[in-house]
Amino acid sequence: MPKNVVIIGAVALGPKAACRFKRLEPDAQVTMIDADSLISYGGCGIPYFISGDVSDAKELMTTSFHMVRDAKFFQGAKGVNVMTRTKALSLDRPGKRVICRNLDTEAQVELTYDKLVLATGSRPNRLNIPGADLENVFVVANMGHAEAIKSQLTAGAVAKAVVIGAGFIGLEMAEALTDLWGIEVTIIEFMDHVLPGLIDPNLAGMVQKKLQDEGVTCLLGERVQAIEGQGRVTGVVTDKRNIEADLVIMAVGARPNSDLAREAGLAITPCGAIEVNSHLQTSDPDIYAGGDCVENLHLITGKQIYLPLGSLANRHGRVIGSNLAGLPATFDGVVGNLIIKVFDHAVAGAGLTLSRARAAGFDAVSAFVVQGDRAHFYPEMEFIYLELVVDRATARVLGIQGLSSNGQGLAARVDAVAAVLKYQPTIADISNLEVAYSPPFASAMDIINALANAAENILAGRNRVIEVDEFDRLFSSGQSGEAVVLDVRGWGNAEPYVKKYPDRWVNIPQEQLSTRVNEVPRDKRLVLVCNSGARSYEAQITLNEAGLTNTCNLQGGVAAIKKWGLDLLGEGPEGDSSGH
Repeated sequence: MPKNVVIIGAVALGPKAACRFKRLEPDAQVTMIDADSLISYGGCGIPYFISGDVSDAKELMTTSFHMVRDAKFFQGAKGVNVMTRTKALSLDRPGKRVICRNLDTEAQVELTYDKLVLATGSRPNRLNIPGADLENVFVVANMGHAEAIKSQLTAGAVAKAVVIGAGFIGLEMAEALTDLWGIEVTIIEFMDHVLPGLIDPNLAGMVQKKLQDEGVTCLLGERVQAIEGQGRVTGVVTDKRNIEADLVIMAVGARPNSDLAREAGLAITPCGAIEVNSHLQTSDPDIYAGGDCVENLHLITGKQIYLPLGSLANRHGRVIGSNLAGLPATFDGVVGNLIIKVFDHAVAGAGLTLSRARAAGFDAVSAFVVQGDRAHFYPEMEFIYLELVVDRATARVLGIQGLSSNGQGLAARVDAVAAVLKYQPTIADISNLEVAYSPPFASAMDIINALANAAENILAGRNRVIEVDEFDRLFSSGQSGEAVVLDVRGWGNAEPYVKKYPDRWVNIPQEQLSTRVNEVPRDKRLVLVCNSGARSYEAQITLNEAGLTNTCNLQGGVAAIKKWGLDLLGEGPEGDSSGH
């Protein structure tokens, strides 16, 4: 007898599970319900619809062959019945029924099922503060929110906007409001750097510099206390200042939409997600769940993690669709592979950051390398800034993160490492990772390989390093009297720094160091600097042989200093370090 499957939720996971199952069992009956009128849209594309990169909202709801994925499409092309504007009110598990209400007619509907799929997604967090319900205070969770925001922009009603939260959605919305619309945007984040928990402070400082260069104001370590206005928002109050605003975006995370499951007596995790096994079955074997309403096993920490991503929901959907058809399929877990566009740059990462690795109990260290995305002699080379996190005791690779204006090149490197993280690779595995080589696409020794080699040298004690944020604190705080910078570049590069800081910036080119070692200051800590950190590592070896071991090598060199925004020469183009 053909199966009868009901799916609650029709945005990402629901359609994927429905279509996979119908391909395997074409005679089955599948019904999807959703409280919204719009279904099966690319929610992650909402910021790009608001920015104007995607000109029409329908483009987020079309197939690659330009058919709109509406109820008629699913019925005709997929054999799936769709009931929009239909809200699931409760589950009768013993009777295998879903009690629903049509939101247009208020009529109650009962749907029976053999198997049920919960694709209820997530709901955005809202700050519980005065003024949170004022007009023009938005979250960004669905197409209705997107169209409401864009209508304000196209009407010319917004000159100043505040984005609360510097996570992925916050940064994407800041760009969307700034890039096309020319709105004055301020980001407020209560943590001390942007993308908190997603990248570490060094890269975060570089991302902040990029945002500031594009005209976005970043207020970090501030807590929003209230939103002001009479009916309509006029400003935001933090614990440090008042900020004018015509529009406010709350981008302070999301939580699983699991109320229906909880009320039906299904097992719920401590974070409020629906508990599932590796087959994505709930505590009721006839009910499956996936996407934003569940947690996933983190394959590095071995603990559960909440990761609301559209790509993850789609992969869950296929696993559920297979299991509905009796084909055993499992979802092993995640390593957290993420990427975001920040104006003309990309930020990406997979696995654990250094801070998260240490919080998880690893004795972790990191290596940071700046290198071109292709052979240095090939035209139009762009830098990639890449960090590798490794466990000191085992040399196991725990994570990778980076930044580049070549987003495709960055994604390729992060994806390559992400693909093997579940297998617990060591530094040696990444050092010898086979990367397709041709000068237009990579270096003969790719940055991935160089990064692992740098990590090996750090673990072995051959390369004693200092990060750019520590260098900033050392040099900008006036404590640099305890240390001297030894610049091992050529005089043409080093000259302006030596002249600016004659008492704390020394230049001896790396190729001359072995014969001029007697000129090296011996009574202070030496911070070794070159353009990228490679020649300064060679210099450290030379100084070790000469008995000078009180040295540290600036990871990323002057390239990292400039990307961070530390303006050592006071000329402006390298940025202002005051925001870090």
